[in-house]
This record gives sequence, structure tokens and C-alpha cells, in this order.
Amino acid sequence: MAVLKVKFTKTKRDKLAQILWILNWVSVVSGIILFSLGLFLKIEIKKRNEVMAKGDINSVPNMLISVGVVACIINFLGGKICYDCSDANKFSRWKLVMLPYIVCTFCFTFCILVGALMCYTMRNELEESLYLGLRDAIKFYKDTDIPGRCFLKKTVDLLQIGFHCCGNNGFRDWFEIQWVSARYLNMASKDVLDRLKSNVDGKFLVDGVPFSCCNPSSPRPCIQYQLTNNSAHYNYDFLTEELNIWMKGCREALLDYYTTIMRSIGIAALLIWLFELSVLIGVRYLQTAMKNVLLLGDLEGESDGWLLENSFVETAKYNISIIKNLGKANQISTVSGLKDPNIDVQNTNCGKTNVITKSIPAA
Repeated sequence: MAVLKVKFTKTKRDKLAQILWILNWVSVVSGIILFSLGLFLKIEIKKRNEVMAKGDINSVPNMLISVGVVACIINFLGGKICYDCSDANKFSRWKLVMLPYIVCTFCFTFCILVGALMCYTMRNELEESLYLGLRDAIKFYKDTDIPGRCFLKKTVDLLQIGFHCCGNNGFRDWFEIQWVSARYLNMASKDVLDRLKSNVDGKFLVDGVPFSCCNPSSPRPCIQYQLTNNSAHYNYDFLTEELNIWMKGCREALLDYYTTIMRSIGIAALLIWLFELSVLIGVRYLQTAMKNVLLLGDLEGESDGWLLENSFVETAKYNISIIKNLGKANQISTVSGLKDPNIDVQNTNCGKTNVITKSIPAA
């Protein structure tokens, strides 16, 4: 029994073909939108590539870009097919192509769904990439004289200013590394030497942060050195007073920024997937209705259209049986005693059973 059978008159078939022709061109636009969203996400990731570790974070934008390009090609072809389906004579040239086209388009719409879901599952990979990338960027913040690292100070400062953040997890990350270059340390100073000797690794560690961590909205001048020393500043209590530096870590700030973008892209991709699926359903109805018209031989009469010719269970069993029998047609059984129909040769004696065969004498 056919699934969701609908009866179509010639007028309804023509209107369906015209509507699908228009919707396929709208789908071409949706493919351009997918391509643009993927390109936008790729550019946004590329902007902060210096503070991200190498990984699979580009898989989502690459997926969206590829799907967008394929969408434009498939829907352009679909528009041409639907336009020709308004004429039964022109449909005959697409009759053998439409079913493979529908199957390929169904697989393609599944790729759109996968791309949309990837936007929501990318958070963990992105968080790990940001954690490792920011850790290395802060570690090499002081290396302004080393090629390949000299740009990191500017990158980190602009990042902290632009995203209102400080450090990787927070401002205390700066307490654990030497972020002041050795060229700016006065080695003749007793305080500097004592601080270098007090550390096991011989690093100049301070309870201070770079200027880019300062919050310009704070009414008090920025306190970026001796943050934990109450006696170093007038009317200051480190434990009770809200510091006038950014409290949020840059990893959290960037993760929130990219999560907002990916959620918006994911919603747009889901809407495009639903739209593409509805267009595909319409194309399937058009294909079956036109096919039945040709079988009936009455181009002006009514015809049935459906999603599946048989029930879901029967269709699934049929497809599973096809998959299981793939490649078995040309196999020859090697089991002794079994009769293979592929090598069943008929008797050529024409009913004569008492035929004496001569043996070849041995040499």
C-alpha cells in the first residue's frame, strides 16, 4: 500500500511543477546563504588563529561551504527538471534521471542536517583549542624580539581589550608566568635579583597583569601591579573590593562569542534543511504523478502520486535485501555436493541415454 497517496489532475500537476520550479530557485539562494555563513565562520576563526591550537575546528565551516556549493548545483538542476515536468513529453527525457536525483538530494539534505548539528557539537573542540592556544600565547607574551612570536603581545593585548577579558582562565594566570621581557629588567636592582632567585625556575614573577587587563569603566585608576598587596595602595582591600581589571578569562569570553555565532548558524541551517526537505517531498510527488500518467497513457487524466510505493516496512525490507544480495550474483559455491544453478549445463544427448563414449587410449 502506497504511503501518503495523493490524486493529481493535470492542472494540479502543472501548478506543482511551477511552484517547485520557483522553490528550487529559492533553494539556490539558500545554498548561497549556507556558503556565506560557512565563509563568515571560517573568517572569524581565522582572525584569532594565533590564539587557537591546530585541530578540527575548521571542519564545521568547511562543511557548510561545501554543502552550500552543492546546494546551488543540485537545486539549479532541480529547477530545470521541474520546469520540464510541466510538459509530459519533456518529462520523458528526465524519467530515468529523477529517481536517482531524488535519492542523491535526500542524501544531500542529510548532510545539511549533519552540518547544523555540528554547530552545536563543536563547543568542546573549540574550548580545548582556545585553552591550548591562549596558554601558549600568554607564555610567549614577553618574546617581542623572537621572530614568529613578536606579534603575540599585540594580539593578546588587543584580544583582552576587545573582549573585556584577562588571562586564559582569569587574571591569576599572569601571576604564574614571566610576562615582562628580560630586556626591561634592571639586573642591578636587588629587588629584581631577589625575585629571580626566589623562584625555582629563575623567572621574574609578579602579582601584576598587563595594561590591557584594565577596565576603563572603573572610576579608580587602574591597579595592575601588586594586586594582592593591600598595603601597597591607599584605601584598598584585595579580598573585599572589586578589582578594576577584567575578571572574565579570555577563553570563556571567546567561547561565548563563537557559541553565539554557531548557534545562530545552526538555527539557520536547520531551517534550510526543513525547507529543502519540503521541496524534495514535492519533487517526489511530482515524479510519481508524472510516471503514473505515462503508464496510464492519458496525459490529460488523473494520476496518483505518493512518497513510497509500498509501506515503510516493506520498503526497508526490499532495500535491505538488495544490499545483502550485492555482489552475490556472480559468486560460485565451492562447497562440495552443492549444485550451483549458474553452472547447471543441460544434457545435450537429446534424450539418448545409452550413448557409448570412447576413451582416449593412453600413450
